[in-house]
Amino acid sequence: MTRLMLLWLAAGYAFLYAPIAYLLVFSFNADRMVTAWGGASLRWYQALFTDATLIDATLLSLRVAAGSATIATLVGTAAGYALARFGRFRGRDAFEAALAAPLVLPEVITGLSLLLLFVMLEQAIGWPQGRGAGTVTLAHASVSVAYVTMVVRARLVDAGTVLEQAAMDLYASPAHAFALITVPLMAPALLSGWLLAFTLSMDDVVVASFTSGPGASTLPMVVFSMTRLGVTPEIYALASVIVAVVAGGLAILSLLRLRGR
Repeated sequence: MTRLMLLWLAAGYAFLYAPIAYLLVFSFNADRMVTAWGGASLRWYQALFTDATLIDATLLSLRVAAGSATIATLVGTAAGYALARFGRFRGRDAFEAALAAPLVLPEVITGLSLLLLFVMLEQAIGWPQGRGAGTVTLAHASVSVAYVTMVVRARLVDAGTVLEQAAMDLYASPAHAFALITVPLMAPALLSGWLLAFTLSMDDVVVASFTSGPGASTLPMVVFSMTRLGVTPEIYALASVIVAVVAGGLAILSLLRLRGR
């Protein structure tokens, strides 16, 4: 590798990670200014963990993300299995197009269409009664289904049907073959799809803004509102906590993989 390539590689990593390092350092800044260092302090971490608004928004986001990820995994698994195992069936093209729509549509269009759907349902059948955590959960699940479907479908296509056919040749019923062979084969995809859906929900601002109501602001919505009034070291502290949690999770997964080897 030439020196020029190393220089470009270092510049690329610096472009990606220098801003993260900056906010990590300035989250310990004693001064309220985010551009001038006023000494080291845990002041903003103390403010973060005593901020009721951020704590409530975080708990709400975790509940919404867990619920939407679970719904998306259940529906996406069924859809991915149908696409991978049922071959050509009537309406397959329309079914695939409907699943792929959230992947290509702008989030503004998705959020607006879901808002109109909830309003129409409320007028027609009286449900949902206003917008809140439930509508955000359903909205996030409807968006995440496409991602889970792609992951599960790819896993099943890659695994093939040889093991399932062998199990049925050994007198296993289709239900037993599915439970004992197919589900374990799908397990990594199910976990990956659930985590992907969870992450997408925790990160979303646009769809949640359209489908939430009073008292149902998720963490990204609260942070976005705070940054419109000016970035403070408290937001840096929140970002640092998120980075630490993600880094810790990746470290644990790496250790588990090393032990597995």
